Amino acid sequence: MTSIYVGNLPYQITEDELRDAFAAYGEVSSAKIIMDRETGRSKGFGFVEMPDQSTAAQAIEGMNGQQLNGRDVRVNEARPKEPRPRY
Repeated sequence: MTSIYVGNLPYQITEDELRDAFAAYGEVSSAKIIMDRETGRSKGFGFVEMPDQSTAAQAIEGMNGQQLNGRDVRVNEARPKEPRPRY
């Protein structure tokens, strides 16, 4: 399973639209847009999971810099979440 970070998303894009954009490259396991807990609005980024590493690499290559609803998205392989220090 490959997790892909998608940044600079249009705030009004839906998870279905995000999934459809990446489905052009292969099977999409999940598409998730990160929402602000307080406002319920999109934070402008999300993650797409694809089960096949090679199609995920093609999707990253093909989607990076492409326009989705008028915005150039940034796409790369997601890095593991950094542990946050607890105070």
